[in-house]
Amino acid sequence: MSELCRFHGIVIRIFNREHNPPHFHAVYGDNEALIEIESLALYTGKLPSPQMRQVLEWAEARQAELRLAWRRGQEQRPIAQL
Repeated sequence: MSELCRFHGIVIRIFNREHNPPHFHAVYGDNEALIEIESLALYTGKLPSPQMRQVLEWAEARQAELRLAWRRGQEQRPIAQL
């Protein structure tokens, strides 16, 4: 597991050798959402609306870096923080 970023109480992670579709985990308090990297659609879970908006804005600006982080995680290579 690699922590990519923390902001406003939200933690963004990608796990090594994770299942498809390519996605990242966003955790806020007791809530967790899995977001698909390509479509930025909610895969499963939930976040409060304000935090979900922040996560999606963050991810949209870093989509290329998220794709690279996913590939590196699948290869069990180190993933840099974003």
